[in-house]
Amino acid sequence: MSDLLDDPVPGQNTPEYTVSDISGEVKRTLEGTFGRIRVRGEVGRVFKARSGHLYYDIKDDRNVLACTTWKGQISGLSVVPEEGLEVVVTGRLTAFGAQSKYNLNVDEVAVAGQGALMALLEKRKKQLEAEGLFAQERKKPLPYLPRIIGVVTSPSGAVIRDILHRLRDRFPRKVLIWPVAVQGANCAPEVARAIDGFNALTPGGALPRPDLIIVARGGGSIEDLWGFNEEIVARAAAASEIPLISAVGHETDTTLIDFVSDRRAPTPTAAAELAVPVRIELLAWTGEQGARLSRAATDAVQRRSQRLTDLSRALPRPDTLLNTPRQRLDLIADRLAPALDRGVQNRRLQVVRLSAHLRPSTLRNVVSSRQEALRNLSSRLSVRPIQRDVALQRQTIAALTDRMHKAQVSRLDRLRQKVDATDRLRETLSYKATLDRGYAVIRAEGDVITTKAEASKHPALDIEFADGTLSTGAPAKPAAKKPKPPTPDQGSLF
Repeated sequence: MSDLLDDPVPGQNTPEYTVSDISGEVKRTLEGTFGRIRVRGEVGRVFKARSGHLYYDIKDDRNVLACTTWKGQISGLSVVPEEGLEVVVTGRLTAFGAQSKYNLNVDEVAVAGQGALMALLEKRKKQLEAEGLFAQERKKPLPYLPRIIGVVTSPSGAVIRDILHRLRDRFPRKVLIWPVAVQGANCAPEVARAIDGFNALTPGGALPRPDLIIVARGGGSIEDLWGFNEEIVARAAAASEIPLISAVGHETDTTLIDFVSDRRAPTPTAAAELAVPVRIELLAWTGEQGARLSRAATDAVQRRSQRLTDLSRALPRPDTLLNTPRQRLDLIADRLAPALDRGVQNRRLQVVRLSAHLRPSTLRNVVSSRQEALRNLSSRLSVRPIQRDVALQRQTIAALTDRMHKAQVSRLDRLRQKVDATDRLRETLSYKATLDRGYAVIRAEGDVITTKAEASKHPALDIEFADGTLSTGAPAKPAAKKPKPPTPDQGSLF
């Protein structure tokens, strides 16, 4: 022990220490005695401060140990502590003299046993299923023959070689590879960024957007595949606008991404088989369909030709069809000449009878009576009455026009006053008047957000105040990495 404040009081041999001396000595004793240790227990409360530091408890049935993981240490954790999870934490025991407490500075967290991992997986599975991410109706159909296939996997493993080999055998397509870590702490964030990156590509751009995404990894233990059970990966796969096939592990391996993907393949090779058809089989099927179409067309023509031949046998000869009309024509032609002669004679007799009644004096009387009637009608027509009627009609029209103009002006004034009153009422009832009193309206993608739960689902929010709108956006997504140059054995796949 060091740094006594004063000499012992006469008659006493007990030294005196400062509070800092005691706190420092306790801190040195703890750190020197225990050093780096591993502790097993159940995670209690978990709290992440605004500074980014993570505070949580490790407990058993009798005691609680406070733990701290600094902001810079969180990215190195393979498992983020969750309440109720049984874990083994590794770190250094230290003391915090300002509060007379000791805690464990943790820089490594591991799940304590496979049973705890399965319990955590089941908990996440129920949570995502309750949100509807496993629903069958939200799954998108796979394109029949995608032009470009995006593959999210390790560029150095056997998985990518199997996929490329199977695509080359079945139907060569262009492949974009997004290299990621397929296990460890970096697996989940890199896979999620890869899925989001493929979706962020512009269709028809310099780097074309895939028509289908395959997330693939070989088999392994549950710890090796745990990155594909992380919630960030499952949500990225569920939000993908591009159809996605999950091919993680072997047929007996199941991860969360399998439930949210549009299609699950038992192996990476099977994923390639689901992605494209067999070119030779497709050509054979096309040829077979063409042959069937040709045979069907030939058979249809033959059947119709036979039917026409059968119907033609039942028809009579053309000469037989024309005999009766020819006979009828001959009879009518024989009767035509006498009928014309009789008609002319009848018309002549009628003209003679009518001409006998026509005399010059009778015609003059008829003309005179018609002329007298014409003079009587003309005398009744005068220009003055017509002009007077026209003037009266013009006055009437002018009066009506003036009345109509006044009525229209009056009606427009009333409508304008009504619109102004309605607009004042609208301003009074508008939510903008509420904004002037210090309130705000929060929107996301054009929809009004009224609860904290809804707001947490959207990465970008628009907050409208009385004097304008403030947008809060999600961090920019990383740019897509340039795909690795094709290896010689990939052929026309790139």
